[in-house]
Amino acid sequence: MQQIARGGDAACTRFFKIACTVHFGAPYVRQNTATAQHPTCRRQGAPALLCYFFAISYTVRMVAKLTLIVRPQDEHNDSLLRKKACEQLAQKNIRVRDDEVHLVCIKKSIDARHGNVKLCLKYNAYIGEEAVQNDALPKWKHADGKRRIIIVGAGPAGLFGALRLLEDGITPVLVERGTDTVQRKKDIAAISTQHIVDANSNYCFGEGGAGTFSDGKLYTRSAKRGNVPRILHIFNHFGADECILKDAHPHIGTDKLPKIINAMREKIITLGGEFHFNMKCIDLLIAHDEAHSGNVCGIVAQHTKTGERLQFIGDAVLFATGHSASDIYKLLANVAPHALEAKPFALGVRVEHPRALIDAIQYHGKQLKTAAEYRLATHVDGRGVYSFCMCPGGFVVPSSTGNDEIVVNGMSSAGRNSAWSNAAIVVETTHEDIPLKFVDAATADGCPALAGLYWRTHLECEAKKRGNGQQAPAQRLEDFLAHRASSTLPAASYTPGVAPSRLDKWLPPHIARRLAVAFIDFNKRMNGFISHDALLIAIETRTSTPVRMLRAKETYESTALKNLYVAGEGSGYSGGIVSSAIDGENACAAIAKKKCS
Repeated sequence: MQQIARGGDAACTRFFKIACTVHFGAPYVRQNTATAQHPTCRRQGAPALLCYFFAISYTVRMVAKLTLIVRPQDEHNDSLLRKKACEQLAQKNIRVRDDEVHLVCIKKSIDARHGNVKLCLKYNAYIGEEAVQNDALPKWKHADGKRRIIIVGAGPAGLFGALRLLEDGITPVLVERGTDTVQRKKDIAAISTQHIVDANSNYCFGEGGAGTFSDGKLYTRSAKRGNVPRILHIFNHFGADECILKDAHPHIGTDKLPKIINAMREKIITLGGEFHFNMKCIDLLIAHDEAHSGNVCGIVAQHTKTGERLQFIGDAVLFATGHSASDIYKLLANVAPHALEAKPFALGVRVEHPRALIDAIQYHGKQLKTAAEYRLATHVDGRGVYSFCMCPGGFVVPSSTGNDEIVVNGMSSAGRNSAWSNAAIVVETTHEDIPLKFVDAATADGCPALAGLYWRTHLECEAKKRGNGQQAPAQRLEDFLAHRASSTLPAASYTPGVAPSRLDKWLPPHIARRLAVAFIDFNKRMNGFISHDALLIAIETRTSTPVRMLRAKETYESTALKNLYVAGEGSGYSGGIVSSAIDGENACAAIAKKKCS
């Protein structure tokens, strides 16, 4: 201590910094105005010299993670938030004034348990330094034109894969069977107004993929597969609201997502990438030269309007084709059946309630501007039954990809302000659940892995037979449970319309039975879930693909076809916008690594 005293103020400062780092776990630096006097020395009767050290005016330089619980109406009350932040910091022995704390919200969620609605806000608290926002944006280069990668499909996996290639200056060539978003809107409108489904331009096919016109949910549990914040920051860069960076369940909205997708396309084209719409992949090109014999070197595509066939040749091909491209699975089955395997999937219905009912249940009668969400899951006879793609304040939409089928899905606009809320309620389905005749048919065709696809198609056609045009078969939930016909149906958000149908009779028995048991269980958790106005709309079959394209774990390359890479929902390795975007990035990073080495 005497040596420190002889060293003067500089030695005192050094000792103080060390002591505070040990005591607080954070460094202190001297400031002229801010004070962070620590009372420990006075309280515990420390020597006068040590008291002097702690009496010097200092402020913390650090970033602390805080969780603040507030009422919904106090979300933007800055003075209250800073006061609560300082109180929480004081509990950690970090004492600062509220004007020295800069809060950056990194996550927001609603806690409506126990009838007391609260907001859970997670912050980075910057103390003694400027708040830093990490934009996490990659640096894209102009394509050199020498290396070309053919990407089949312009959904999230294809678009984010293309951007990833541009980080290495590699030219992405996107070949999309559908149209751009402008024409796609018209084709989608025709489903409701004329009951006509364009097989190549609909809710599933077209620029941006299935997510563009079906909600734009960005919630994912795939954080271990890649950098989720990076994906969200890229969406934000191209026009998504900043709230997606902090919401616990981020959501763009189908009314805003098309413009964001357009901005991505413009960026890719500006940097030398290519887009070819209305071009459906119908075959693979296989090299036969000595150096590359057996390698996939491109695709054959047919124009969906003119019938013209073109070849797209590149250094590699990436299939990012989505879960509804049945013809791609059949193409692979013909070329290399061992490139595919069967995988579990899910089948069920959409359940729709008045939004006010779901809000009242979840918020315990309280009114909030935000439409309420729910997530439900149970097990029935060895199979999971769960909610999927819950759309608060949303709509049920037609997701058929042909005129001989009916498929339903859900979406919400950015405001989530419709009069209804809906969710898929689906039953886990494995290969052993598939009726034998579909297994036999797939086996006879040389690819047993297609059995689930054949059964899915059959059920979608059955739904068509029990609807009316694109009017979907529907039944009140209480009638479904009572095994009776619905004499009337409530108003529904599904714009093509709904037609009364005995879903309890024609859905596969093991699906209907498990759904019935699950609904009773769900009603115990959400009293009122079973109600006169709850409507079941069939059929929900596209939550995931029943077929997986086998690939190497590290390289994303097909195990059966060299130089063919697979990614996204159609590959069977991802589900949803963000996980598909990550999968596309990872696949293209592997391609770039190989082509740049």
